[in-house]
Amino acid sequence: MVGNILVGLVALIHCYIVYLEMVLWDTPRGHKAFNLKPDFASASKVLAANQGLYN
Repeated sequence: MVGNILVGLVALIHCYIVYLEMVLWDTPRGHKAFNLKPDFASASKVLAANQGLYN
């Protein structure tokens, strides 16, 4: 029971990180989460989406 809850929690955290990398990378929330400058975030958006997919 506890193991299933922990696995579910890890899965939710993983999904949130994927969402941050693929969708929110170029937003203020993504900038804050990954300590990014807006110009770098715009330039690396495609790379971040790829990283999010394979994360």
